[in-house]
Amino acid sequence: MNLIDIFLQTLATTLPVFAMVFIGLGLRKLGWIDAAFVNTASALVFKATLPTLIFLSILRADLDTALNPGLLGFFALATLGSFSLAWLWALWRVPRADRGVYVQGCFRGNCGIVGLALAASMYGDYGLSAGGILLGLVIICYNILSVVVLLTYQSEQKLHWGHILADIGRNPLILAVVVAVPFAWWEIALPEWVMTSGDYFASLTLPLALLCIGATVSLSAIRQESGPAMGATAFKMVTLPALCTLAAWLAGFEGRELGLMFLYWASPTAAASFVMVKALGGNARMAANIVAMTTLLASITVTLGVFVLQGTGTI
Repeated sequence: MNLIDIFLQTLATTLPVFAMVFIGLGLRKLGWIDAAFVNTASALVFKATLPTLIFLSILRADLDTALNPGLLGFFALATLGSFSLAWLWALWRVPRADRGVYVQGCFRGNCGIVGLALAASMYGDYGLSAGGILLGLVIICYNILSVVVLLTYQSEQKLHWGHILADIGRNPLILAVVVAVPFAWWEIALPEWVMTSGDYFASLTLPLALLCIGATVSLSAIRQESGPAMGATAFKMVTLPALCTLAAWLAGFEGRELGLMFLYWASPTAAASFVMVKALGGNARMAANIVAMTTLLASITVTLGVFVLQGTGTI
């Protein structure tokens, strides 16, 4: 396969995902979808359709392949390492009041939607099942680390670990993983009509979620003075995926495992980061800038990253 074929194959994988994001942006500009639609659809995805998708994907998975302790452990270590690196850089280059927002924007990716959609597009059932299991770990790591760094620079806020752990324990995506793994492990079969109905319901997830991401991107926020947001965007979309993927390759990961981790590391900053910053009284405009810029840039950086990795034969 020559480079042109590889590039076209890469576009066939990434463009459908990002096309839905830009369609969402266009539909909002046309006024065909609004904030009320986005709020309702996002809640439906988070609470119902995405957990259903993850549950069914894991239920059909070969756990010997999808449940990989080595991959999970390495991803957790890489996340902690990138978090620490971003924080060290922020101590040197970012004003104190904005450090928490900067660090969260640097490491907290939108793995639940963009990462999982890319994994499904590239690896099909394996991407959904292995990606769903990895997502459970991602949610725990991202939430705990985000709260730690944000509250470090928000002195008026108090850290309530009981509330944090309770929120994580009630997270529908984590619950879907926890419930699905025993079903898959013991090969508990559900009636065919339940599986079919579940598939219909779960099929709403990715297109609806990607439309909502596009509809929440604010071009006006990008036009405003962004301060350290540009640096956080460069770290999230270039430095982090490059360093973490190189480290994973040196550690012996390749093929689907390496590709899955790259797609998660290369995902744009999660919209949830803006929600958390706003709730804690941080620099919400900067958080919005980071989410918007990384989302728009992802269509380029993810495509180029996949092209390089496929061209070198590492995935």
